[in-house]
Amino acid sequence: MSVPAPAPRDLSRRALPALLAGILLLAAILQAAAFWPGIMTWDAVRQYGEALTGHYDDWHPPAMDWLWRQLTRFHDGPMPMLVLQVGLFWAGIAGLVGWALRQGRRGLAIWLTLGALLPIPLALMGAVLKDCLMAGALVAVVALLAWMPERRGWGLRIAALVLLVGSATLRFNALPACLPLMIAVLPTSWWSGRWRFAGVALVCAVVLAAALPVANRLLRAEPSGVGLSLVIFDLAGITYHSGVDTFPDIDVQNRVAVNAKCYTPVQWDHYAWWSPQACPIQFEDIGDAFTDAQESPYRHWLGAVVAHPFAYAAHRLAHFNINMRFLVHDEVEQAAQIEGAPNDWGYKVVHNPLLDGLYWLALWTGRTPLGWPICWMALALGTLIVAPSLPSRRIIVPVALSALLYGLGYLPASVAAELRYNLWTMLGAMIAALFAVADLRESGGVSARRLWIAAAPLVVVTALCVIWRLT
Repeated sequence: MSVPAPAPRDLSRRALPALLAGILLLAAILQAAAFWPGIMTWDAVRQYGEALTGHYDDWHPPAMDWLWRQLTRFHDGPMPMLVLQVGLFWAGIAGLVGWALRQGRRGLAIWLTLGALLPIPLALMGAVLKDCLMAGALVAVVALLAWMPERRGWGLRIAALVLLVGSATLRFNALPACLPLMIAVLPTSWWSGRWRFAGVALVCAVVLAAALPVANRLLRAEPSGVGLSLVIFDLAGITYHSGVDTFPDIDVQNRVAVNAKCYTPVQWDHYAWWSPQACPIQFEDIGDAFTDAQESPYRHWLGAVVAHPFAYAAHRLAHFNINMRFLVHDEVEQAAQIEGAPNDWGYKVVHNPLLDGLYWLALWTGRTPLGWPICWMALALGTLIVAPSLPSRRIIVPVALSALLYGLGYLPASVAAELRYNLWTMLGAMIAALFAVADLRESGGVSARRLWIAAAPLVVVTALCVIWRLT
């Protein structure tokens, strides 16, 4: 007796999941192969050295150094960290694609797969960095959030909470990215209602804010004065824009004129010891001046901000504009890198066609709106405008809000303009927008007026970016 052939529709249903799974697996393998064993930046070189010794300072996240130390039991070098951050990213994407297929949302599954292939995130994830590890962890959290049932699912919730607290130990400014996701991970009954929401938000914020200092204390990380970099950058900006010396008393004559030659709104590095164009106004000297005067750097900083608010605002807005690639003419920083830093262990990525091709694509994409963080923030804002009326709002709202708040967090607290700092903003905005567009196509329910309002931020911002670059 012959077995009837499967119907064409059944074949189609089976073929698409297999095809998407194959694309994701192949992309993950090719990405890892291109960057193998992982790009060791200057940050990674310092962190790996601390991981080997087990003695940490707090310039870079000690929690990541400690984790790296545990991973060296399996293999030396950057490879374990590369596998971890890339694995989290692709596991999160696969989880979202699988959820979409389980819900019968084939279009969403396809677009999530294509979105994961954007060159800039693929290229950035090839470097062993705290920003990449955090972004990978947050993508995995979003996948866990999608699969969570309304009332049960505590295994998924606990896994997501662990990833969120772990992410909060990786960056001092991780709180705005993690807070909306942490609230969304908790059962809705816990935070439904105004007062419950405020209470849960406060508790979550305290937990996330405490994660980094508690981890540093548990690991006995030595204080490095890393916070002084932000203080110096802001004092330099205030001095530049006000024409008034706001530095502490250091042995440098005519500090206003000296600072005018050193200051750039792009980054603070000229005041650091590693800069090839080191400024006479130096990190160590300023730190010593505060110590000798028994003065808090942060109190001094606050006094300068209060005394010169417009100069401070001009400095901060100029840096944020550059960091977000908004109204700029020249390329700020390359979208990605393929060269690691020299290191005592000889770890380096060997150039190969995959690496060179992806690097070229990332550089080219970086010159388009896909490489301008301000456009992704505008997309996240527009997504939030339509999200309350959409079926997937429990996923869209926290993810879009996380991406937007994290980007805005760099307005008051940033000292450099590398694109990696905006990796989560780009990924979060993309995921939320794809969910929103899929909802709109499948169910509608949003007025044309609201759609126009939602599209306005992205259209206006992108137009301004293009016009500015062309003039």
